[in-house]
Amino acid sequence: MAVGKNKRLTKSKKGSRKKAIDPFLKKEWYKLIAPTIFNKTECGKTIITKTQGQKIASDGLKGRIVEVSLADLQDNEEFAYRKIKLCVEDVQGFNCLLNFHGMNPRW
Repeated sequence: MAVGKNKRLTKSKKGSRKKAIDPFLKKEWYKLIAPTIFNKTECGKTIITKTQGQKIASDGLKGRIVEVSLADLQDNEEFAYRKIKLCVEDVQGFNCLLNFHGMNPRW
């Protein structure tokens, strides 16, 4: 070792990591609005990352498929064995307008 060389200056600091941030701080909640053929139109909420730069949040929501029990949409437990698939067609503010996409009877 050379005379006068400080060995500690050449080493990097241990544990110098980025501070962990909560990923939910970058998210937004959107209401799911079902078609008017069902008794209950507001059927839930969905989450997506906020708009940032060229990436627009509403474009990421369009085309999403949501599965909801028919009992929740009709407020009638007799239809609990049927699942309805709804597709996000349009986004207005923080509301996602859904359209019928399919049905899956659970036996």
